Amino acid sequence: MFDYPILSILIWLPIVIGLILVASNDIGKSLSTTITLLTTLIILIISIKLFQSYDYSVGNLQFVERFIWISGLNIFYYLAVDGISVSLILLTSFINVLIAIYASSEDYDNKSSYLGYFLILEGLLMGTFSAFDSILFYIFFESLLIPLFLIIGIWGGENRKYATIKFFLYTFFGSVLMLISIIYLANLADSFAIEDFYYLTLSFEEEVLLLLAFLIGFGIKIPMWPVHTWLPDAHVEAPTSGSVILASVLLKVGGYGMIRFLLPITTEAGIYLSDYMIYLSLIAIIYISFVAFAQEDMKKLIAYSSVAHMGFVTMGIFLVFNLMGNNPTAAAIGLEGAMVQMISHGLISAALFFCIGIMYKHSHSRLIKDNFGVAQFMPIFSFMMVFFLMANSGLPGTSGFVGEFLVITSSLGSSFLFGFLAALSLILSASYSLKLGKNVLFGDNQKNSQGYLECKSNEKIVLGTLVIFVLYLGISPDLLFNLLDKSVSDIISSISLGKA
Repeated sequence: MFDYPILSILIWLPIVIGLILVASNDIGKSLSTTITLLTTLIILIISIKLFQSYDYSVGNLQFVERFIWISGLNIFYYLAVDGISVSLILLTSFINVLIAIYASSEDYDNKSSYLGYFLILEGLLMGTFSAFDSILFYIFFESLLIPLFLIIGIWGGENRKYATIKFFLYTFFGSVLMLISIIYLANLADSFAIEDFYYLTLSFEEEVLLLLAFLIGFGIKIPMWPVHTWLPDAHVEAPTSGSVILASVLLKVGGYGMIRFLLPITTEAGIYLSDYMIYLSLIAIIYISFVAFAQEDMKKLIAYSSVAHMGFVTMGIFLVFNLMGNNPTAAAIGLEGAMVQMISHGLISAALFFCIGIMYKHSHSRLIKDNFGVAQFMPIFSFMMVFFLMANSGLPGTSGFVGEFLVITSSLGSSFLFGFLAALSLILSASYSLKLGKNVLFGDNQKNSQGYLECKSNEKIVLGTLVIFVLYLGISPDLLFNLLDKSVSDIISSISLGKA
């Protein structure tokens, strides 16, 4: 299809440029910003070309790159994409361009290294979403910890050491269990290729243990309740761009891993445990919404909001197990809803963290009480922030509504109780979103009234672009549906028929 290895370019170009920036020992803020912006734009253009050339009517794996890597262990350098992978690659490349634009006005010590780590992170994310050898996937998956650890640990807030250590220990523990599971499956299949695992005949006990191991590994990344506590700490201490990439893309790695490993491999165990997993998701959606409402730190509020919204993702995934026996159509709607929710949350959470970062530069505080009355001084910014808060609440006409609506629709096919509780969360998300908007934008300003200035031009570009895409995907989500439909139906069909 292409005469050049498009997936390898998407992975290694940003990694190589990022390593050069890190090794350059601060080549200057202007030059490093220009290099980063050009690199991210090139990656975005290549990602769009990948999307345009992807045949979504066929589905299956496309743009395959495969050759032996470690012959003694039968490990391959195996890259490919389906509609699910392409959508997440597009999200990754798009968000990184916005980060580069936003960072152009940021003043950090050793900015070349700071931006270099983001480029490395972008390449590793591309590898995670396109790797179809389980060891290659694991290497990319685990390597994500390194640049994010450094970004938070070097350029983070006062308690950054605590946040980075907690983040590392949580995620590393889950990853060890995942590695053990991969080695076990590879031993049975005599192959590390992910799709070869789908053909294995496993006992029910084996499936239960594998499901729990993968669930811990990927559930921590999402993160699911009750292993979510690392996320608010990481967000609070991370610099603005770190929070953006963490919320918008890195959390999606967990959901992506569940789709790739849990759904096709642990079918019988998933059916048996699906109700329990859906209840865990509902706890995340409802209980964490109350926790978000109680927050006075803006970053913590949006961090807990992310946990609640990602609950819709895990709910949609486990509804597949719950419904595929008697209602495969509803199961497909649930999985598609989970994917749309991941993309939508990636855009909306990025926008809200950008908004908080802009306010922090003026007030030097993340507390709601120190950012009252912003609308008096920043009308354009305030309009866009209100829009994103409405989208975060699931307002019809925004992308935030589409994914949640699909998951709620799917859940009603399983149980009225599931659907009712999921729908209830829309009221809860509106409550904490409106609380934040009311106080921050329209509260009585008592402090630093002269400190607020309208957004800079690069900030307006970032927020305005996100407004357009959140609105476009809310009004016309066919772009995502066309990309996802065939890949989702293939997953549902293979599971429904047993291991094909």
